[in-house]
Formats: sequence, C-alpha cells, structure tokens
Amino acid sequence: MSPAQPVGEPLPGAGELPTQVAAPAPDGSARPFSVYLHVPYCRVRCGYCDFNTYTNLTMGQGASAEDFVGTLAGELRAARSAMDSAGLPVRPAQTVFVGGGTPTTLPASDLVGMLNLVRECFGLVPDAEVTTEANPDSVDETDLVALAGGGFTRVSFGMQSAVPHVLKVLERTHEPARVPRVVDWARRAGLSTSLDLIYGAPGETLEDWQRSLDAVTRIGPDHVSAYALVIEEGTRMWGQVRRGELPMPEDDDEATKYEMADAALRRAGYEWYEISNWARPGAECRHNQAYWLDWDWWGAGPGAHSHLGDVRLWNTKHPVAWAGQISTGHLPVAGHEVIDAGSRELERIMLGIRLREGIALASLANGPSANSADGAGATPPHLVPVVAGLVADGMLDAGAAMRGRAVLTLRGRLMADTVTRALTQ
Repeated sequence: MSPAQPVGEPLPGAGELPTQVAAPAPDGSARPFSVYLHVPYCRVRCGYCDFNTYTNLTMGQGASAEDFVGTLAGELRAARSAMDSAGLPVRPAQTVFVGGGTPTTLPASDLVGMLNLVRECFGLVPDAEVTTEANPDSVDETDLVALAGGGFTRVSFGMQSAVPHVLKVLERTHEPARVPRVVDWARRAGLSTSLDLIYGAPGETLEDWQRSLDAVTRIGPDHVSAYALVIEEGTRMWGQVRRGELPMPEDDDEATKYEMADAALRRAGYEWYEISNWARPGAECRHNQAYWLDWDWWGAGPGAHSHLGDVRLWNTKHPVAWAGQISTGHLPVAGHEVIDAGSRELERIMLGIRLREGIALASLANGPSANSADGAGATPPHLVPVVAGLVADGMLDAGAAMRGRAVLTLRGRLMADTVTRALTQ
C-alpha cells in the first residue's frame, strides 16, 4: 500500500455510496462478494514495509488495538446500511481475508469477533474461505485451534526466507525453525496453510534462495506465494539503499530466482495459478482470485480499499482519523472514483493475463463478457500478428493461442506488462 492515497472525490451528499456501486458485471450478472479486514498493528515494522501499519497499539479511544473490533463493527454496520440505501443487493461473503499489519497482534478471540461481525452484517456462504495472515512468532497452537473453532479455514504465514541473515536484512523477528512448527500446529487444527516468500533481498544469494525453496517444499504447505522485493520510496530500506548501506536488488537476479521457484515448486507438486502464486490442486486462494476476477468486495479498516460495481473506494488511513469518522456515524471513506469503460477493460486484461487460464483472445474485440473458459471466437484480425509475435518470442503458449486464449509461458510471466501492452495497443 503506497504511502500516498489515490486522487479521488469525496462521497456524494452526506456520505452516501454513489449509484454506480450497484452496476452489474458486464454480462449482466451479480458479482460475487468478498470482505477484506485490515488490522493496522505490528509489534515491529519491517524496513521494507510500506503498508499502512503502526507499532503504536495505544493511539487513543477507538483507534487502539484493544478498541479495534468495536470500531470495526461501526464501519461494517455503516457499510451494510449504505449498500442497502444504494440499492445494492446483499450477498453473503464468499471469502474473508484478514490482513495487515499483523492481524495476530490481536487476540484470536478478537479475530473471531471480527468474523462474527461479517456474519452479522453480510452473512457467509456455507463453504466460505476465511483467511488470516500471521507471523510465525505471533501465534501458538492454542491460538490456531481457537481460530479454526471460530470459523477460520486458512492461515497465511509470513515466512519470507529460511536463511537467518536474509531474515535479519528484512528485519523479520522469527527464527526459521519456527515455521515448520506453526504449519504443523495449523494442520492439526484443521486449517489450510500458505507460506509467503520474498526473493531479491539485499545480500541474498542464489544458494540462499534455493535453501528457502528447499525448506518450503519440505514443510509442504497447501499454497505458496513468492514476491520479488520492491524497495518503495520512503521506507527504511529505501534509505539504507540510498546511503549505500544495502545494494539495490537486480532485475536479472530476481528473474533467475523466479525461475528457480517455479521449477522447485512444480517438482514438489504445486501448480502456478497466478504469476506470484502456486498451490496444490484445489488449494488456490479464492480471495486472491476475487481480486483478479473482478468480484465486489468491501475493505474495512484504516486505509482499506473497496470495489463495488463500477466504483473504487478507499478509507482514511490513520487509525485515529478513521475511528473519528466512524464515531460520528459516517463511513470512513477518504475518496472514490467511478471506473470508466476503458479503464475497466484495461484492468480486465491486465489482471486476467496473470492467471493460469489467461484470457480469451476474442474478448479483446468483443469486450469482457467474452472471457469464457472455452475461449470461443476468433482472434481480432489486428491482433493476429501481435499474438503470433508474442508466441514467436516465447511469451504466449502456442497451443493455447491456437485454441483462442492468451496464456503466459514462464518467460511471459516475467514480462507480463509487455504482453499486456502488446494486447491493448
């Protein structure tokens, strides 16, 4: 989450949701609905982090960690009321994701209380996927049992690396040996497990990265995410790089590490389903897919983003200001924008191309409703040479292109932005 919020407009009237939130999907159907809950607290802020997080847990009434669930209740109830007033049909949440920050800075009972609020305000489908992020040293076996008993189905641990000196550079606080223990506890509690990795940390060698991959495949979680380190301006690590205390990650090094990750994970039985995500069959993160497949979601908590119909909204970032708005009965929305048809189409292509299924080539002329599983339809004539060139350059799968779909190869995953630009020219 960038330190700067998007440029947008305040909500209309006295803070009502604009009517465009009720816009259906391009094919006329109602979009599925998800909920994201942002817990902004961390015990320690990592040097590379530019998320909306705070190590001060006692910021004042309504904004302190001990008050968080009560304040969140005010936002979720106000959101439900605003959706009702805007004529947006209530749909039970298909997925809930609690992120941060470190959600497990709060007691497990608070996280269960937050999930109960989602049930109260929106409902949950019977097989809802409910995830919380956690640091390996922020939970114990009792916590995980409580989360599973309260309705959580999945936990995503921030492993990042299995190498002590890499963890030190990233300013992570857990020991590598802690990770297999927490994954085992989660499994015994009945939770699906995911491990998050970061590659390209300053000073991380190829051997270090292979050591982390080997550790992940030994542990054997259901799902793995691997992200290239991006050093954002204004972070503590950015200052260290500017002063020459740490080297800047190199693109070629990160590309090699991505290829290593894909090879190691494929050998271990994982399949990529989005550029940065691999899963055992059936263990894909449905909440992540909600973002890439243009579902609706409400994001609650300081700085959280929402997407409803043709509208994007984002909350006030600082917990004190966020809590203050809720205390007066207002939605804590800092701004919004209505997404025009051109922007929506560009986003559909940009997000869809990241998925294992890719996008229907025919839809690039006929609009987003043509993005079907069978990819029926002809490739638009003006794109035939473009697709042929991308296949020749090894960025699109030739067999999939013959079947009418643009599906990235391994090389294409490394150059997804290039492919998107070519397909939208």
